[in-house]
Amino acid sequence: MDRECALLLPGVCGVLAGSGSSLPDDTSLEKLLDWFTGLSEAGGSLLEACPCLLTFISTVVQNTASDPGVLSFALRLTGLLAATEDSFKTIQEHSVLNKVFNLQHWQEAGLWEDPCLRIGWIQGLRSMLQHPQALRFFVHSDFIDLLLQLQTDTSLFIASAANQMLAHILLFFQPGLSAGSNGVDKKEKDDGMAQSSADYSAVVMSISEYFKESLVPKESRNIRQSLQILKLLALLLAPAGPPLRDKLMQTVGDSLEELVTAGSSELTLPLMDVILSACSSGTDERVTRLLSSMLNINKPADLIHAAAALLRRGHHDAVHTARAVRILLLPIDIITGQTLLGTISTADEHQFSVMEQLKTKTSCISMICVCLTNTPQITLTPPDVLPCPPVSIVTAVLSLLRICSGVFSSSSTGCSEVCRNVIGSGKVQKCALEALTTLTSSPGAKEKISEVFTVLIQYLENPDSDPTVLHKSYQALLKWTSVCTDFSFITDKLKHDLLEVVKKRVCDMRWEVRDSTVEFLGHLAGVCVSIDSAEEECDASVALLGGSSTTPLLREALQDTESYVRASAIAALAKTLTHRWQQGATLSEEEPEIVRRLLEILSKDTEGFPRRAVVQYFISWYSSQSPPSSSSSLLMQSVRSVLSQGRADLDWEVKVHTLKLAELLLDEAFSGHPGYKKGSDAHQAPPHPYGVVSEQAYTLHTHASKHTEGADSDLAGVIEQGVLSVLLSGLVDCDRPVALKACGLLINLRELLCPLSLGVLDASAATAKVSCELPGLGWGREIIKILTMKKSDQTKEADNAAQRGFNGAEEGGDGMCVSVCEALRSLGLDERMDVLTQSSDHIHNSPFSLLQDILTASATHTKPGEEVIVDCY
Repeated sequence: MDRECALLLPGVCGVLAGSGSSLPDDTSLEKLLDWFTGLSEAGGSLLEACPCLLTFISTVVQNTASDPGVLSFALRLTGLLAATEDSFKTIQEHSVLNKVFNLQHWQEAGLWEDPCLRIGWIQGLRSMLQHPQALRFFVHSDFIDLLLQLQTDTSLFIASAANQMLAHILLFFQPGLSAGSNGVDKKEKDDGMAQSSADYSAVVMSISEYFKESLVPKESRNIRQSLQILKLLALLLAPAGPPLRDKLMQTVGDSLEELVTAGSSELTLPLMDVILSACSSGTDERVTRLLSSMLNINKPADLIHAAAALLRRGHHDAVHTARAVRILLLPIDIITGQTLLGTISTADEHQFSVMEQLKTKTSCISMICVCLTNTPQITLTPPDVLPCPPVSIVTAVLSLLRICSGVFSSSSTGCSEVCRNVIGSGKVQKCALEALTTLTSSPGAKEKISEVFTVLIQYLENPDSDPTVLHKSYQALLKWTSVCTDFSFITDKLKHDLLEVVKKRVCDMRWEVRDSTVEFLGHLAGVCVSIDSAEEECDASVALLGGSSTTPLLREALQDTESYVRASAIAALAKTLTHRWQQGATLSEEEPEIVRRLLEILSKDTEGFPRRAVVQYFISWYSSQSPPSSSSSLLMQSVRSVLSQGRADLDWEVKVHTLKLAELLLDEAFSGHPGYKKGSDAHQAPPHPYGVVSEQAYTLHTHASKHTEGADSDLAGVIEQGVLSVLLSGLVDCDRPVALKACGLLINLRELLCPLSLGVLDASAATAKVSCELPGLGWGREIIKILTMKKSDQTKEADNAAQRGFNGAEEGGDGMCVSVCEALRSLGLDERMDVLTQSSDHIHNSPFSLLQDILTASATHTKPGEEVIVDCY
């Protein structure tokens, strides 16, 4: 702890100990505790460094009028301090420990009913229980019964914390796993271990007896107690060592069997968690029997949830996995009439009860959704586990989608009474579409591509489909298109139907549908497919919709009234035209009009999303040119306009994207010059002027003059394009991400044009003839101010150098013409980068600032009417 904080801490403790004192914000105590925790983890004794903490704790626990939050903080702080054996002894010697955790003391004060105090009591003990002495204190204080009671506390947070603490005690102090004491002789160590073992055995015995008596609920109101015990068992069984695990299973085995037999729906999943945790920690005949019983319970919904839980946990027992698969396929088999289970199945015994449950609409939809969610995992199970080929499951999902939309014949479905429950169910449709999307990886699935397209196009055509269903239909269509290797299965009729439905949906009254459609067109253009036996490749939008159909739809969407749709249309256009750009194709007739509209959006659109998309469009276009030097005149003219408008945008993301475009221009201009760093390398800090010069740096020095001279024309080019203006305006931008990006690029440019190894004189002479004009308003004025201040602060020697560099600097009106190299040297880029790379609250986000805030708030509390502004820390 630094000296400044140590000086403030006693005053802060005094403030907190005073009843009724206000705090600067609700999280002050949490921040203090975080700080103390960090100091403890770093090593050293908090009590030795901060003796006032013990006085603070003693004062607070005596003053029951203290704020409950402060009392809870004191309990947790006590546990943190007592987590080491030496500090534990010190606190115990001062008779503080018994008072802090004394239940009777808090009950008599009427404070135990406050959840804040109870959670502090649990968390304080949890922090302290890190060594045998703390365990001995816990056992001898008879806290185990209280902790077991808190496991069913009315507050879920407290109940969960109690569960976590019980698990910690049982696992942390297992014999052979807990650390022994250091610095003691053998006899004392043996005595300590024996005592610790006795304490641990007492805890295990108490908890085991509690499990035995309380696991099976005596009344329905005790079901919550059973639930909490099952949660605790699930936490314990997998990581427990054999002695503890065997003891627990011996204790709860009969009770678990009784719970399974009772068939309480509320306990189905917790029971499965316990049984599967026991399975993962070792095979046991009783556990296997329990698992078999869970997969044979009579309630269909519980049976399906149990089977799903087994698959989710990745249980690898072939027998039980096969049974779970059949159980999950049974409802789909019943409703679709597909023969997924064969003629004989272990699930047949449940067929009647499952069918009866499916006749109730609510339970039908719930069960079908659970089954659908697990179908992708089912198809990937080993062949000897599956009762049918994976492709049959794809067929069944397609059949279910038809039933949901009402487009089916009675001969292609199962029980008609069940079918009525899912017709028009958006929930089932969404689950089925999600399942269909992930079933593309199933063996044999590609054979169904034509049928998949037919069903999905029917969904897109259906006027009753809600926007989310349509969106998921598009996603499924894209996924199946991406895995389709043979488009001969896609008939001309299907292609025509798809094009017509896309034309219809892109004009839908609902903007969400228009947005999904435009996004689909863009993503489709990004999918590369083979269209013939010669494996000629093209994008999927050409293969499915025809090359001339997509762009007009997207151009129309640029006029959409919804900004999200406009942004999606711009992104989709970029993906659609990427292949033309990469091939260096000549401009199409529509591209100039598209560019005109995009520049209009960048300059006039009131929403940020479309403007961001415009800049990204030009980034894609510029980076897709092959090679970049073959960029069309339209592109280069547009880029200059984009840079000019983008740097002045009010949206920080637009400005960051504009800087990315500027970076691409820099890369093209200077990538052939040694010493130029592209991309993320631009943000690396320059070498220290007194550092060791590497061979690479020496090589750069010997050739610097030649390459700096060659960079003059390139520099003039990027200045003409407006790149330098973008970087300089970004440097003084109020948005940190913008300034950070700009600063990194300017440092990179400075290291190329005037490296430190070249020397100030040579660098200035080499590039003095390249200058740029700074405007007298806005960002230009800020840059001029920085340069003027730097110049006035320079030493005499630096003034002489600056005179050479700035002798071309002419102040015309309010503007200034400056040497680029001298400006880059005088902007203090390294210092600015240091500030920008620190977090925005690096000055105020500190323990010292927090302590000051608490003291200031306390002082103001005594002077009503004064406002206190606290740090964001």
